[in-house]
Amino acid sequence: MDGKPRIVVVGSFIMDLVVRASRRPARGETLIGTDFGMFPGGKGANQAVAAGRLGGSVCMVGCLGTDSFGDMFLALLEDEGIDTRFVVRDSTEGTGIGNPVIDADGDNSIIIVPRANTKLSPRDVEKAGEAIASADVLVLQLEVPMSASLRAAEIARASSTKVLLNPAPAAPLPDSFLRLVDVIVPNEIEFEDLTGILPTTDEEALRGSRTLFDSGIGAVVVTVGERGAYLVEHGRVARYKAQPVQRVVDTTGAGDAFCGALAVRIGNGCPLREAVEFANRAAAIAVTRMGAIPSLPKIDELNKESLS
Repeated sequence: MDGKPRIVVVGSFIMDLVVRASRRPARGETLIGTDFGMFPGGKGANQAVAAGRLGGSVCMVGCLGTDSFGDMFLALLEDEGIDTRFVVRDSTEGTGIGNPVIDADGDNSIIIVPRANTKLSPRDVEKAGEAIASADVLVLQLEVPMSASLRAAEIARASSTKVLLNPAPAAPLPDSFLRLVDVIVPNEIEFEDLTGILPTTDEEALRGSRTLFDSGIGAVVVTVGERGAYLVEHGRVARYKAQPVQRVVDTTGAGDAFCGALAVRIGNGCPLREAVEFANRAAAIAVTRMGAIPSLPKIDELNKESLS
């Protein structure tokens, strides 16, 4: 190895068909948009690329269709230096697609159709078992079947590999899964779904996190958009303000930039407080650009003094 932290990402591929408009349409309304773009994305692919650009040696496990979108993803990952040995192709389902709608403030709502992502199996994951067991960090989300993510977490727990879970999109999670997770990274909506508590204050973040600690999770990092992030560990909560930026263009991919950056710093052995500060900077850069993968920063950009 070259000294880089070893990151394995088990996750999704989604081709984003992005529409920008002044606002979201009302029910039954047809609205004229202002911009359109097609960008490779999906939480798994985004987080893999983010980690690679920020200094990780990354291996991706996932499922693509045997279509032109799938070809585009493989070419992209190879250009980014990501190991694609464990990316499988399914001939019965096309590559996943998504439709983000972005308003004038840069906020987004997204509909995804997972398609080939649903075909990723525990057996596919087991083929990458050696890579997972030798990794520093395993990164998981919930856009592929939970059975595949669970198997990956089991392999990681049987070794010294730390497990970072981004529980998105929100879904019920069994304790059998949660107890395998070292760090969970929900946004505020996902945190509320998991705990029943919306984290608007330090006390609420701490109170909700206790539910997750009871399930066996080691630490909780809650991303709260323009308000920054909470870190809860060892019974204490710390609040980290978001980095200021001149203009928010598109929030798509910001959470994935955060997770990829966090994984790299955890893989480097950094304390979580330092990892969260680093991840905040990555997310701040991502919101200033259109698209998911195109917005993800490189390590040199995070070393600049100011983002504003």
